[in-house]
Amino acid sequence: MPRPTSGVQAFEAHATDADLDDLRARLAAARLPEAETVHRAAPDPRRWEQGVPLADLVDVVNYWRTGYDWRSFEERLNRIGQFRTTIDDLGIHFLHRRSARADATPLIVTHGWPGSIAEFIDVVDELADPKDADAPAFHVVAPSLPGFGYSDKPATTGWGTEKIAAAWVELMGRLGYSRFAAQGGDWGGNITTVLGGRFPAHVLGIHTTFAEAPPGLTTDGLTAVERTWTEETREFWRHRAAYAKQQATRPQTIGYSLVDSPVGLLAWILDKFAEWTDTEDSPFEAISRDRVLDNVTLYWLTRTGASSARIYYESHNSLDPELRVDVPSAITMYPRDIEKCPRPWAQERYRHIVRWRSPESGGHFPSLEVPEYFVKDLQEGLAAVLAADR
Repeated sequence: MPRPTSGVQAFEAHATDADLDDLRARLAAARLPEAETVHRAAPDPRRWEQGVPLADLVDVVNYWRTGYDWRSFEERLNRIGQFRTTIDDLGIHFLHRRSARADATPLIVTHGWPGSIAEFIDVVDELADPKDADAPAFHVVAPSLPGFGYSDKPATTGWGTEKIAAAWVELMGRLGYSRFAAQGGDWGGNITTVLGGRFPAHVLGIHTTFAEAPPGLTTDGLTAVERTWTEETREFWRHRAAYAKQQATRPQTIGYSLVDSPVGLLAWILDKFAEWTDTEDSPFEAISRDRVLDNVTLYWLTRTGASSARIYYESHNSLDPELRVDVPSAITMYPRDIEKCPRPWAQERYRHIVRWRSPESGGHFPSLEVPEYFVKDLQEGLAAVLAADR
């Protein structure tokens, strides 16, 4: 394996005690509104009709202040291996977990919003060194998007998904990986699509949980299930996507609350974990409080509430309608994700689909909700991709 080029520095996460004390003090002094005016006994998803219920938020805030251990998460990040490099004058942070296997394939995995590298904390080791000797192994690179986590915050416009994808090619090249596979969901899925479409000389193939069809397709010929998918996606964007419109048009305005108030930040993100997770009521049916708080605390300590929101300003509805992906593609549509693309529509953009799956459970955060299935699906999907590339 080629050696990495210069310009990559080791990095360790370590919040100051003062920042952690400040967080706890802010949580203790939080000013909360009155309870919502919908009253239903749990479990019932309708409890969340007006947003995060007060009782649920108070419970998480109290645990965040008195029980949550950020240092444990920091130690896990540092054990995996963290690095930074500067691309186009912007510092990019990434996890890099090399496999011990000689036949391992380089793989870049990209998170979205309101996620982070915390999404991959429980799957990186198994992807790099799988217990099953017959499963493919990967040298895993998990970057923090610009404006997220320990990556720098762009000071100018222009850091949309096309530029990020180009930066990922440069990043992988600096690590000695001239050809690699790519995976992602949410914004990470969008960027993975751009990687496959724009950089086929570098990308062996892709696996994504996000497939965006070209515009203007009709529902003619779709199955009843596929028609339901299109109706659910349309309903989501019409009635439940105010967060995206806000962040696409006024990220600075909402950013003040997200950077100043940990309770405001928690509520903004927890609302999405609740709505987008395959559960009956609370996201904590599928994801532990610790994992959600790892993610939220990373946003808080790095003060990235505003800067992360700007990816919507830069890239909302910006995927090139003419972009086509000809590299081998594996696509998985989880049933409770917010966007589900029918295969006939997906085939109009992804023209070499080698594996398609629609599992029975899972939502927008599969690596956190169903980590064992997510890893197996990724291994099998990329195995099909790599076999097709040979």
